[in-house]
Amino acid sequence: RYVLCEVVSDDPRCRQCIEDRAVGLAVKDAIGRVHGDYGLACCSISFTVKYLNAYTGTVLLRCRKDSYRLLCSALPFIRQLENRNQRYPCALNTLHVGGTIRTCQKFLIQYNRRQLLMLLQNCASKEERRCVQKSLLSCSLTEEQPQSGDEEDDGSTE
Repeated sequence: RYVLCEVVSDDPRCRQCIEDRAVGLAVKDAIGRVHGDYGLACCSISFTVKYLNAYTGTVLLRCRKDSYRLLCSALPFIRQLENRNQRYPCALNTLHVGGTIRTCQKFLIQYNRRQLLMLLQNCASKEERRCVQKSLLSCSLTEEQPQSGDEEDDGSTE
C-alpha cells in the first residue's frame, strides 16, 4: 500500500529542511513506540519513503498490504522531524491510502484543486483574488526551448 501524507508545521523552515531519511526514521520510531518490536518488524519489511517534496510537504510512504494499518495508526504520534541535529516540530497528516502510486497521484491532483478553490473563495477582495490567479498562472511548466539550432531543423535542405 501507498500512504500519501502531508507535513504540517508552523515553521516554514521545517518543510525545506526535511529529507526522506529523516521522515523514514521518524516513522519507524513512532511505529516502535506505539506497536513495539512486533509492529516495527512487520512494517520494516518493505517500508520505504518513495517520494518527498520538501516544498509542498508531500510524502509518499510504501509498506506491505497487511501492515498499512499499523503504519497509519502510528503516524499521528510523530511530533517532530530531526535533520542534521536540528529538531523541527511538525505532524504528518494522512491524506490518502492507495494500492498504486497512480491512484495517489490522481487523489493529489484532486486534493490540490480543492485546496486552490478554497484559497480563491477565501480571498477578501477582487484584487487579492486577481493576485492569487496571476501567481498561479505564472508558475505553469513550459518546455525549455533548445538553445542551438542543431536540434531542430528549419525545413531547409543542404
